[in-house]
Amino acid sequence: MKAVIVLLVPLLLPLVSAQTFRWGPCPTPMVQPNFELNKYLGKWYEIEKLPANFEKGKCIEANYALRPDNTVQVVNVQTYKGKIRSTEGTAITQDPREPAKLGVSFSYFTPYAPYWVLSTDYNSISLVYSCTDVLRLFHVDYAWILSRSRFLPPEAIYHAKENFSRDNIDVSKMFPTDQQGCDGPL
Repeated sequence: MKAVIVLLVPLLLPLVSAQTFRWGPCPTPMVQPNFELNKYLGKWYEIEKLPANFEKGKCIEANYALRPDNTVQVVNVQTYKGKIRSTEGTAITQDPREPAKLGVSFSYFTPYAPYWVLSTDYNSISLVYSCTDVLRLFHVDYAWILSRSRFLPPEAIYHAKENFSRDNIDVSKMFPTDQQGCDGPL
């Protein structure tokens, strides 16, 4: 086992600087009860997040649309170094009994990563969590506070972080996404 850890650490160190990793397995938070995907579709703006190496820009938004095959087209858009960049992926409901536990992939070559909607009112705020165990020794997690508008009141952000914390999700490294000066179409 020590040999595996010694081999994994150098491979994972470059990822650590832009990710949030913690010892032990992923927490298992409750997800949105009676989740309705059709009400969730549309545009969501990123308000705050845990560090993610694939999201370094500003004016970050996610657009969700149902495809004819019942998968979800995911288009993430951000402005990075003055250029608009977009990434398209696919989300699926992995288990119809738990529709708030989606899987998302941005490449044919990668497995679906967890995309769990922990809480949403569909109209103003959504709390999303993703976590991947690595040999149950540690985990890499992501968390997002999303909104239908570019800004949320501070008290809404405070309560969102409280909800994450109640589910044993450490949001101490969460930071705001710059949504200033994003009025033009992306």
